[in-house]
Amino acid sequence: MTVPPPDGSRDRRIEDPSNLYLVHPLGRLLLAPAIRAGVSANAVSVAGLVLGAGAALAYSQWHHPAYAVLGLLLSIGWLVADGLDGMVARATGTASPLGRALDGLCDHGVFALLYVTLAWSVGTAGGWLLAIAAAGCHAVQSSLYEGDRTRFHRRAKGVALAAPAVPTGSFLVRLYDSVSTSLDRIGMPLERRIAAAPDPQAVGRAYAADAVAPMRFMALLTANIRVWTIFAACLLGRPALFWWVEIGPLTLVASVGILWHRRVERAYGRASSADERPAAFYVKEQGQ
Repeated sequence: MTVPPPDGSRDRRIEDPSNLYLVHPLGRLLLAPAIRAGVSANAVSVAGLVLGAGAALAYSQWHHPAYAVLGLLLSIGWLVADGLDGMVARATGTASPLGRALDGLCDHGVFALLYVTLAWSVGTAGGWLLAIAAAGCHAVQSSLYEGDRTRFHRRAKGVALAAPAVPTGSFLVRLYDSVSTSLDRIGMPLERRIAAAPDPQAVGRAYAADAVAPMRFMALLTANIRVWTIFAACLLGRPALFWWVEIGPLTLVASVGILWHRRVERAYGRASSADERPAAFYVKEQGQ
């Protein structure tokens, strides 16, 4: 039996172990003091950005192992802040589009700083090209993974998507969202089945039970894994290893995980006769 997380926002079955046993417990430990002190969710997001920037600066000195350790500690602080801002927003009822945008900006901003400072510290044209290629792979992988994770959590609750999402916002936001929502159309048979089922939540639970495996596999694409990989690469004195992992193994993980998830999706998208009834339990997403 799966025990839901305290805030009900994540399914523990697909969470990275370092989130379950380190990052999220530390965030929950800091939640009450943050609320008592009147710290806003946006302030926590900015604090996370500062910690992440400090980690990037520390890793730029990867020639010295002590700085790699400092980079890891600051990165863990950033990950804690990244989870804590959402906890504060939910606990205080202050979640907002601005807060979500700021959270995303801080997340991507930290990784941008990490790529730039590592490339600068390597100091070669080949290093910059490798960093740019790895950053591009990272952006696509993360967008696809976040899209699949959102689908998993929504469907597991028996909530169907009414129609493929239409990205809105700035050019960069639309570009990122267009990748994360690019698989919505492929999954519409399953969305229709969930909506038309006599018990949408039962269909959602059955789908989720089989989708846990590919989603857990794709948890290798979380920021946590990248944090540990950067630390290991810098500790070994070879930061370029992180970029190669990003380009090779993590791209393979994304490809296999997405195909695996689509296989589960197709299997549950084949509606049975018992499912044929007027659609219900639809949800609209951004831009609709």
